[in-house]
Parts: sequence; structure tokens; C-alpha cells
Amino acid sequence: MTRARTLLDSVPTGLWISNQSVAARSGQTFEVADPATGDLLTSVADGDADDALAALDTAVEAGPEWAATAPRTRGEILRAAFEEVTARADDFALLMTLEMGKILPESRGEVTYGAEFLRWFSEEAVRIHGRTATAPAGNGQILVVKQPVGPALAITPWNFPLAMGTRKIGPALAAGCPILVKPAEDTPLTMLLLAQVFADAGLPPGVLSVLPTTRAAEVSEALMSDPRLRKVSFTGSTGVGRQLIRQSADQILRTSMELGGNAPFIVFDDADLDTAVDGAMAAKMRNGGEACTAANRILVQNGIRPAFTEALAARIADMAVGPGYDDASALGPIINAKQLDSVAGLVDEAVAAGAIVHTGGTTLDRPGHFYAPTVLSDVPEQCAITRQEIFGPVAVISGFDTEDEAVARANATEYGLAAYFYTRDLDRVARVSAALEYGMVGVNRGVISDAAAPFGGIKASGLGVEGGSEGIEEYLNTKYIALT
Repeated sequence: MTRARTLLDSVPTGLWISNQSVAARSGQTFEVADPATGDLLTSVADGDADDALAALDTAVEAGPEWAATAPRTRGEILRAAFEEVTARADDFALLMTLEMGKILPESRGEVTYGAEFLRWFSEEAVRIHGRTATAPAGNGQILVVKQPVGPALAITPWNFPLAMGTRKIGPALAAGCPILVKPAEDTPLTMLLLAQVFADAGLPPGVLSVLPTTRAAEVSEALMSDPRLRKVSFTGSTGVGRQLIRQSADQILRTSMELGGNAPFIVFDDADLDTAVDGAMAAKMRNGGEACTAANRILVQNGIRPAFTEALAARIADMAVGPGYDDASALGPIINAKQLDSVAGLVDEAVAAGAIVHTGGTTLDRPGHFYAPTVLSDVPEQCAITRQEIFGPVAVISGFDTEDEAVARANATEYGLAAYFYTRDLDRVARVSAALEYGMVGVNRGVISDAAAPFGGIKASGLGVEGGSEGIEEYLNTKYIALT
């Protein structure tokens, strides 16, 4: 692990303010651990409300000049950051695996995906359009322009340490907004390295700050209470999202909320079985199941359910579990002990209620936070595992008879982020796509995320979208100017 130590020693560990790594004013730090072993990786500065407001000071100071910077220049800085992240893909991948636990191939995939938001929004920076029109009454001209909303706060989760940041930083910078990022306390290192990359790419001081902290509520409340902040973007649980939306009301902040999910994965009996199993493996087991878009409920038409269950269980049982930086591992650790206990508790409740365990179903007795890849069936509907995010490597399979039943069960949740279904019937593709109450639908695909497409949910899964040509609108105000 000599390379890992060398990499860790090169990553900034302070608060990132004005293109510098600085100590927290309190002098306090917190530890970042390897979830595969529990060992200390490093310690980082533990910011508080005063640190956050100091960072906001720099954003407010830098904001007008950044808003006035030519769109092409903003885009070129984003493009330079994309090039540097891509050039340092191995460093970013290893760092994510060390602090989050995912296997290296998936970390490399996240680097490609996360960097693409920087490239995409480098191109969108020069495509911020308004419009002109003659007033219908003929008494003047209508001029509509777009302007940056102002300083933004991004609160990112631990499961995709790079991509959840670039998905917010990219459009903010392209639109002309300074941004403060509060990364998850489990995974601050990737975002600190990214901040250093942006400084090297020529981003002016104060435009991007990174605030690692164990005092998330204190920091977010201080910033959101300050009238100078104009935007908050959050990815995380619905419960925390509801709280942030309430807090945003006092200052009438623009909000983007990418919240929880309870994704159905529907397999109709006309689907190609092997293709559907491949898709289920991707939708369920990618990132160890620790994704808001992960298939949470696998609904299989009863005619093919036994064959599908057998095939998926065999694939999942073959997954080698170990540290993400071990080339032999197909599944890494769960992020921390709290999340491991949550996954184990959901499975234990389901089994106690009569669920059948086809493989797995146990915590692994070894250092770190490992859970055996698991397949359950015949889970009673009242069990929590069918109603809330599992966020772990547990596949829950149940059967259905008719298309209407599948759609009704898929929609029977407060969430509406992502849904998937497999069929070879084109008429069914149209019907089911229209009927599913979700912001994103994958048809014969287990992975749907794309920087060029809007990412977001409906109902309790959030407000607004990220990515695509739509994503930059979340950081722009619309102004109407009446001309004679």
C-alpha cells in the first residue's frame, strides 16, 4: 500500500478556502477510516459555523467577478479540470476506494462518469440562452435573460464522492455561481483533491470552497440563515431533505433536492432472461447496492420467477467479498458500522417474518464492515426492507401475475426516483414507461445515469434535476426586461 500512503500524503486535509488548505479555526480535526479494515487513513480539519461563514465571505467577494467572467473562460476552466481529473484517474479511483470502499473498477467508472459532468458543463457554459420577442400588443419588446443565482451550497453524500460533487459544481461554475461544498464526513478526501485540481486549472480564489465537518447541521443552518446564500443543492435522505427545505423557507432559497428512492425492477415473462439477470446485477449490486437508484424491489412475473431467482442467486453467490483495492474482490465493504447494522437489521426482520434466504443473509466476521451478498424472496409486504432504501448488497425478489399488478406495486411508494423494467413488447414499453410514477425509467437497461440526461425524481424523491441541458437552469435566475 505504498502508493496509497503516498497518495494520501498528497491530498489536502484542511478546509479549502480561497484556493488554500487551512486549519479549522477551532483547531479540531476528525478521522477518516478505511471501511475495509477500520484503520485510520488520515485526519482532516473539522469546520464549524464560523469557518463556513468565512468561506461564504470569500464566495460573496469572488461572486461578481466570476459572474462577469466570459462564459468561454468559465468553460475552459471546467474543461481544464476535466482533463486533469481524467489524467489523474488512477489517483481519484484509489482515493475513493480507500475512503468509501467500492471496488477499483467501479471507482474508475465513477471517475469517468464524474469527470464527464465537468466536460458537459464546460460546453453548456456557452449555451445559456435567453430570448426576445415583440409584445403581442405591439407596444414594445420582451427581452428575457438568464443570470447566476449567486452563492450556492452543495451538500454531497458518501456513496459517490466524486460524481455527486461534479454534478453540482459543474453547472454552478458554468452558470457563474460561486459554490461551497460540504462533503460527507465519511468521504471528504476526494472532494478536497478535486478542489486542488480546480485551483491548478485556474479557478479564481473564493469561487469554490470545501468544508469537511462533523457538524453538518450547524454548518448548513449557519449558511442557510445568511441572506447572502441564494441556493442549496442536496443529495441524501428524504428525511434530511425535508428538514433542509423547511430551513430554506426563511431566506426563500432556490433548492435542488435529490432524495431517497425505492426503485422497482420489473421483469416481464417475455423478457430475455439472461439480459434481465445482467441488468439486475448492475441495478442492484453496482456500488455494493449503496445507491439511491439501486433496485430495491425486484418484481418478476411468476411464469419466470423461479428461473430468474435461481440465476440471480447463483450470480450473487459467486461474488468475492473483500477490500475494494484487492483485484480479486467483486464486492467491497459497507461504508460504516451504522450502515452495516441497518442492512443486517432489515434482513433479520424479513427473515424472522418468513422470508426465504437463497444466499447470504449474514454479516461477515472479519475486520471492516462486510455483509454477505444476499438474495431474499417471499418477503412479507409489511417488512421495512420492501418500503425503505436498503443501501446494501441485498436483492429482494417477489412475484406478480399481470402488467397492471406490476405497475400498481411499483408505484405503491412515496418515492419516485428511478424504475427499471425488462420486456421485448414495444407496446408494453410505451404503456409501462408512461404509467410508472418516476423521474427516470430504464427500459432493458440496469444503469441509466448519463451526464447528458436530466437526473432527478418526483414525489418524496426530490425537486429539480441535475445533468443534461436542464441542469444548469437550477443555477440561473430568469429576468424579464421590457423595452420600448
